[in-house]
Amino acid sequence: MYALKDILERIEAKKGDYQLYGFSPTEYNAIMTFFDLAQEFDNIEDFYQLCVAIPKSFFDLNACLYLRAPESNSWQLMARSDGQEHESSLPLPDEIRSPDVSYYADDKYLVLPIRGKKFLLDQLAFHNQNNVLGLLEVYPIEDIHERNKLFLEKYANRIGYNMHNKFLSEKNTEHLKFIRTLVADIEHNVIVPNMIYKLYLRRLRGKIMKNIAVERLLSEELSKKKDDERPMENLLKEMKEVNKGLTEELENIGKHYANTSLFLETLFRRSHFDLGRLTLRTKTCNMKKDVVDLQLERYMEQFENAGITIDDRLSGIPDEEIISVVDVGLMAQVYANLFSNALKYTEEVIMHWGEKRKYMSYGHEVLRDFFGPGKDGIKYNVFNTGRHIPPQERTKIFEEGYRGLYTANKPGTGHGLIFVKNAVEIHGGVVGYEATPYGNNFYFIIPKSD
Repeated sequence: MYALKDILERIEAKKGDYQLYGFSPTEYNAIMTFFDLAQEFDNIEDFYQLCVAIPKSFFDLNACLYLRAPESNSWQLMARSDGQEHESSLPLPDEIRSPDVSYYADDKYLVLPIRGKKFLLDQLAFHNQNNVLGLLEVYPIEDIHERNKLFLEKYANRIGYNMHNKFLSEKNTEHLKFIRTLVADIEHNVIVPNMIYKLYLRRLRGKIMKNIAVERLLSEELSKKKDDERPMENLLKEMKEVNKGLTEELENIGKHYANTSLFLETLFRRSHFDLGRLTLRTKTCNMKKDVVDLQLERYMEQFENAGITIDDRLSGIPDEEIISVVDVGLMAQVYANLFSNALKYTEEVIMHWGEKRKYMSYGHEVLRDFFGPGKDGIKYNVFNTGRHIPPQERTKIFEEGYRGLYTANKPGTGHGLIFVKNAVEIHGGVVGYEATPYGNNFYFIIPKSD
């Protein structure tokens, strides 16, 4: 943090710099206009257009703006002022390189580096060298004098600082949104389901109290030392049943603990907070055994209590075929959300042969070339019987907080499907909904592992 004295010294130094620059009134107005409008335009695409529009408007110079692409760390053309159409992935001319200083290219262009703030560069989503965020290409150079070059270099610097601030502002906005979503994830997938511990503990406590009572009876019988051993046999039989019950409850608690621990590890992963988004820890797994079956087992008793049968005849998930490379924790939560929704919204329907049925099913199928030639996808789905989602709602159900017309009397936050969407998309997949005979089919498609 600077003291006031230091700041005043910097101001005096800047006064001297601007006297040396000797900007013309037009150049000064260009800088001021850029500063004013850079604050006015919140949309980053509008800002890109502003960067190339200033040289065009004030000096009749065309300009192209290139930035680093986070995915490939290559240069991408973001805006141009000459009215030509451009694609975001348009390759740079062969003459353009990543400069440390401005230079002339092919006797046609002046290429100026756009630099960011050095101490904040590690917070951006892409790699950079020598603080260079992008390039400003200005032409025709025959209309550029050496004095104009100095102004354009300073102008490129001003673009860099403003652009850097906008990048960080967008990142902070995304970070805050992610934290809010993560808090909702914790409530939806951890805190509420964790209340089932109370039921397990109540059952376990009841078994233990019964075991204590049996021990007392056994002690009394032994103290009588009767020759007839039938009471002892009955007590031992009762003890076996009690111990069996205790073992089952302990297994329930163990399974619940393992599942909750998986969710906690996944949701509270440090990299989520460091990067401000969901991050992956993928591994090879048996999708049915390591993900689907474990989540289905969690909800099986609740499905039975609700009168919902599980029809897995259509599941099409033989163990040996479903080997995927996924983040097991995130995929487990995807299925937990889909099964939870099926539990809440499954309704009884009349089949075409007249039978009444209320069931849920799940499955998968391979979609050849879904992600492009030679890039197959696997479509996983969870189906439940019931009324179809109205057509006007089908494009909204994967939006944050959206709850449909038929969900008003059902518990929920409208967060489950947006989590499914986010978790699937970072796996490179897509989500969707289908209105099918007798009910609703929710699905996601992820790339098939080689």
